[in-house]
Amino acid sequence: MKIKNSIEIKLLSLQPQFLEVLNESHKHNVPEGSESHFRVTIISNEFNGKMLLTRHRMVNNILADELHSIHALAMHTMTTEEWIEKSGKLNESPPCLGGSKIK
Repeated sequence: MKIKNSIEIKLLSLQPQFLEVLNESHKHNVPEGSESHFRVTIISNEFNGKMLLTRHRMVNNILADELHSIHALAMHTMTTEEWIEKSGKLNESPPCLGGSKIK
């Protein structure tokens, strides 16, 4: 099973109102077809009353196996109310600095 699919399936346990898992590996210095860099946006009322660090720990615990296989996971974890306040708009991931290409 692809890592992206595994992430999506496991995060359904948080009963998300919205879930998006993007493989952003192509933006980095990795072989074509890699699954090494992901961005997750998850909107769930399971996050109500929880600090950001707690939300990220919840996701990390759910994805413990996958985290052994990937290099980076950017997370946007919000409640439904927070998502509405942002009008569903998020900042883009920063550009890759080249990793091993830096001289």
